[in-house]
Amino acid sequence: MEKSAQPIHGAAPPAAELLSVSKIYGTFAALRNVSTSFEAGSCTVIVGENGAGKSTLLRVIAGLITPSRGTATVFSEPPQQQRHRMAYMSHATMLYDELTAMENLTYFASLHRDGGCACVGNPESALRAVGLDPHLSRPVGQYSQGMRQRASLARVLQTDPELLLLDEPFSNLDVASAHHMVELLADFRTWPVHPVNGVAGSRTIVITTHQAHFSEPIADATLTMRNGQIVATTRKDAEPAA
Repeated sequence: MEKSAQPIHGAAPPAAELLSVSKIYGTFAALRNVSTSFEAGSCTVIVGENGAGKSTLLRVIAGLITPSRGTATVFSEPPQQQRHRMAYMSHATMLYDELTAMENLTYFASLHRDGGCACVGNPESALRAVGLDPHLSRPVGQYSQGMRQRASLARVLQTDPELLLLDEPFSNLDVASAHHMVELLADFRTWPVHPVNGVAGSRTIVITTHQAHFSEPIADATLTMRNGQIVATTRKDAEPAA
């Protein structure tokens, strides 16, 4: 029997866990026997060059792709069964350029009727939370890249996720916009979580990025990937561990 991977931080039950996960495309291994876990309430940053496997790992956690070998779980169940408790923000904003931010979020809110926080089904609250004017009549196709990223973040935050997966959220952002996004994520970690089965929850964030310095203020741990493997783990206030 395989042993469970050690939690990234502390001994709490993990929000997500990968055990001996590999993802094979033909003769190419995007992930190679990866085992790791992410503690509920933590923020983990995954770094590495293009092709290192960062996005593939995130998509496995999100349940968007299935491992070729090994197992992935979210809140101790297959990711596909826990999609209502997590949100995934990809490289693309997944917004309709011809619609306003309010129209975009109203549409996406209609796809997520369940949830407990004020942002769920309330596009105005979600947009205000990320610093955007919900009454702005300009279509998002005319937004700056920073505004588009914030609108995309509002899109996923309004689902009130316990597990937030962000793939390169700082790409094409200027320094001020990137710092603002980190402040938003720090605030997101303080949002109350409705108890599940009588147990209070917490917010967990997993970020892939080439710009780890932006996320340093909120990162509890940093995973370094190379050639589809985790080659180092650095915990805040701890020595690097291979």
